[in-house]
Amino acid sequence: NHPVQLCLGTKHCIILLRVIMDGIPPLKDKRLIIKDLIFEKVKVRLYQPKTSTTGQRRGVLYFHGGVGRFGSIRAYERTCRILARKTNSVVVSVGYRLAPEFPYPAQFHDCLTATIHFMKTAQDYGVDPARIIVCGDSSGGTLAAAVAQALVNRKDVPKLRAQILIYPFLQAVDFNLPSYQQNAKIPVLIRERTIILGLKYLNKDLSAVKILLEGSHISEKRRQKYQKWLSADNIPHEYKMRGYTPPGSPAPYSEEIYQLAKPFLEPLFSPLLCEDSVIAQLPETFILTCEYDVLRDDGLLYKKRLEDHGIKVTLCHLEEGFHGTIFLAAYSKVATFQSGIKGLEKITKFLRLM
Repeated sequence: NHPVQLCLGTKHCIILLRVIMDGIPPLKDKRLIIKDLIFEKVKVRLYQPKTSTTGQRRGVLYFHGGVGRFGSIRAYERTCRILARKTNSVVVSVGYRLAPEFPYPAQFHDCLTATIHFMKTAQDYGVDPARIIVCGDSSGGTLAAAVAQALVNRKDVPKLRAQILIYPFLQAVDFNLPSYQQNAKIPVLIRERTIILGLKYLNKDLSAVKILLEGSHISEKRRQKYQKWLSADNIPHEYKMRGYTPPGSPAPYSEEIYQLAKPFLEPLFSPLLCEDSVIAQLPETFILTCEYDVLRDDGLLYKKRLEDHGIKVTLCHLEEGFHGTIFLAAYSKVATFQSGIKGLEKITKFLRLM
């Protein structure tokens, strides 16, 4: 294991990884007005294009990745600048508080608070309240999905125009889906580390990793309920070609492990487990998946669930893609990742249509 991978737990290593992710800030951008603001105690950075426009612009709220413990406004500076410039949108990058200093679910509450504030004040920033989109990558995609679900029944804010989920984590029920099997050892998000990072995010004991991988936290009753949403049969055949072995008999259920993993199964953490009544009201959706990513099938399963309820979904599947490729694409002058550049182009194309 790489030393950075080994030190994911200690306080000093968390600080080190945050510094590495922040990187070197880009030079001033003459095409954008960039402001640091506070939306009801939540730090945000607002990106406004300087070009003149006839009507109101669309607004994009961006929730960065980093498993709730890493990432920042600064780390995603390049990504948000690209989205603002290429789509002529007002982009709000949300600097939600990080765990472990601020325990889960503070991250979700900050994102929801910032979103509602922006929706209510959109016109102050030249934004059409009917054209607001939530967007996030990795765990930021989880946050975007959870925020979209939390807003469906609110009457005090307009409906979201769309949600953009970039290789999102969406369920903690089945870690033996085809993508988990095929990409178990592919960096940066190997199968075991996905659970370790989730447990750390929730501040839970790491001793349960192996039992969670086997699915001992799911009772037979829950397994039957989730089966219609999470069955590998819902994943198109072409995604199973690289080798997939349907799991045998489920692991014995453990009430103790279930109690430990209970927050894993709440829609806040696993948006794919949300009830049908909420799913049916979600906005138009863009989902980006990568072939070489354990989370690929979460995106594919969510696509099917949404489409089953009549929600329009645009899927961008990157054949050569891997987890984190969009984040790296923003650094394309340093290292060129064609899959990420292609994905970023698809995201901007989708945004322009909103």
